Amino acid sequence: MSAFNGEFGGPLSHIWDRERVLAPLLIAPAILYIVVLVGAPFFLAVYYSLSDATTGSQSLHFVGLSNFQAVLKDPVFRKSLINTFIFTLVSQALVLVLAKVLALALLKDFRGKWLVKFLILLPWTAPIALGTIGWMWMLDSIFSPIDWILRYMGLLGAPGAILGANSNLYWLGVPSLAMLSVILVHTWRMLPLATVILLAGLTSIPQEILDAAEVDGAGFWRRLFQIMIPMLLPIMTVAVLFGIVFTFTDITVVYLLTQGGPVHSTQVLASWAFFKGIEAGDLAQGAAVALFLFPAMAGVAALMLRLARRTEVT
Repeated sequence: MSAFNGEFGGPLSHIWDRERVLAPLLIAPAILYIVVLVGAPFFLAVYYSLSDATTGSQSLHFVGLSNFQAVLKDPVFRKSLINTFIFTLVSQALVLVLAKVLALALLKDFRGKWLVKFLILLPWTAPIALGTIGWMWMLDSIFSPIDWILRYMGLLGAPGAILGANSNLYWLGVPSLAMLSVILVHTWRMLPLATVILLAGLTSIPQEILDAAEVDGAGFWRRLFQIMIPMLLPIMTVAVLFGIVFTFTDITVVYLLTQGGPVHSTQVLASWAFFKGIEAGDLAQGAAVALFLFPAMAGVAALMLRLARRTEVT
């Protein structure tokens, strides 16, 4: 005890007891982490976007907003912007609905529940590159097991079949099917996390409220829309916010499955910024494309957080 008092009982001991000193010291590592890994690349991207930086030259010259003007005139950028919103909104709508269904199902006790939880969480815990490569085989233009099942059910590969007389659908070779494939794979990827978040929210709802509603004659759908969903809105907002930010800035699924093809039909802002800035060597225009993500994400985050605050107050 004397050693302890000797170490912390010196002239500086009263400083460590002050909240104004201790709090900044404790939060400083987190702030430093954000500044180094987020702030520095952001300001570097702004600097590059206002210059003529390329991977083949070490000289930089200030060019003002000419990169942004060139990007706005680029038809691939406009296509990528539209695809980004379609990709994000559709996938997050599917994730939210399916996660709600799975969370409600996992509230029930049944045999093999642990195995179901394991299979649901597997897409999130497994490396996304490995999972996407597996989906590339499942969506193969010749050996797709999905096409085999559709042919077996008579939905494909026969005269008058609903999906056509061709033996395969060519998932990654047709623009509409390629976008559908990217959305479904990303939904499969994001579904486990949203399910866990909503399941945690459902378990936090007092059982007494649900029991009282059931005694009053409220059926499942009435309890769902008038009790569960309103009480889950703050948690659902956080899940949707995370999903939107993650999807808007994600490149993995698009890059591995289609690389933006066919003919840029699945190109999104994140992938186009990579192809333009890294593979094409035009760092300036690549940075300008990437910076278009910032105002969109800032607006979505502000809107979602405001909505979450209102629902919490209500």
